Amino acid sequence: MRIGVLTGGGDCPGLNAVIRALVRRGIPEYGYEFLGFRDGWRGPLEGDTIPLDIQAVRGILPRGGTILGSSRTNPLAESAASGGRSGLERIKGNLAGLGVEALVAIGGEDTLGVAGRLNAEGVPVVGVPKTIDNDLGATDYTFGFDTAVNIAMEAIDRLHTTAESHHRALIIEVMGRHVGWIALHAGMAGGANVILIPEKPFSMVEHRFQTRYAPLVVVAEGARPEEEDALALADQRLDAFGHVRLGGIGQVLANEIEKRTGKEARTTVLGHIQRGGTPTAFDRVLATRFGVHAIDAVHEGAFGMMMALQGTQIVHVPIAEATSELKLVPPERYAEAEVFFG
Repeated sequence: MRIGVLTGGGDCPGLNAVIRALVRRGIPEYGYEFLGFRDGWRGPLEGDTIPLDIQAVRGILPRGGTILGSSRTNPLAESAASGGRSGLERIKGNLAGLGVEALVAIGGEDTLGVAGRLNAEGVPVVGVPKTIDNDLGATDYTFGFDTAVNIAMEAIDRLHTTAESHHRALIIEVMGRHVGWIALHAGMAGGANVILIPEKPFSMVEHRFQTRYAPLVVVAEGARPEEEDALALADQRLDAFGHVRLGGIGQVLANEIEKRTGKEARTTVLGHIQRGGTPTAFDRVLATRFGVHAIDAVHEGAFGMMMALQGTQIVHVPIAEATSELKLVPPERYAEAEVFFG
């Protein structure tokens, strides 16, 4: 049996651990053959593959990124460019031509959304959840999240000392388009004075920045103020899945703090640092477990399912259920952090 593997969306620590686990479980245990598709959904759209064997995955466990490459190619947006066939039809044709009998798609809501559509059209697909944002509702945690939080926490620890030395407010902007899990966990672990997340529009309240001489604010890139019309926000370019390319709210916030309080404020944007580099032990183990259970699911014929961590167990959940809604930070979790604000 020939299995296709792809990694889509943003790169993420732990992707290589999944690929390694699939191959190292699937070849000796089940005798499967593996093909890796390059650059997310672009690979199956164009039939661009590389062979995956034991030698190919040797030594990749601690490596960040993905040996297969990734992209935000959206097959659902592809159409008449190839003789009138849709993107999904092109993928189905290429998979059949390559003799690929099942596909393991590793990605977030967009990648898995396409995987779910393919499965509904008869392509055997198993999903593995990947996102540093930790925003897939059917799993307690996604790999990459722990690494991103630890990177952000270390940055916060270092920024505390420079904030105190210069008596200035410091804003650290972290990733989080629609959800604030990274900001919440990193902010709590790093002892931030204020945490701003997309789920809770914030108000520019001056006393928060006057109670301490060197406050540190953690803000998710998707956070927005209540008085949004009064603030100049980031550019509005869209990616292939129609998402706004975010960034810039940290600088907007620093400008407003200076204007409204007279305090000097500086912004640090972590950006892609959060999803680069070697994964933490937690993410290596979780990604490996996802990979092992994913290839077992292929062997069992459990197609249309995504691997999920629930408690300490890896379980199967329908891809459609996993991508139906984002896992938002609930009010009670944010309230736990608010106790320490000020």
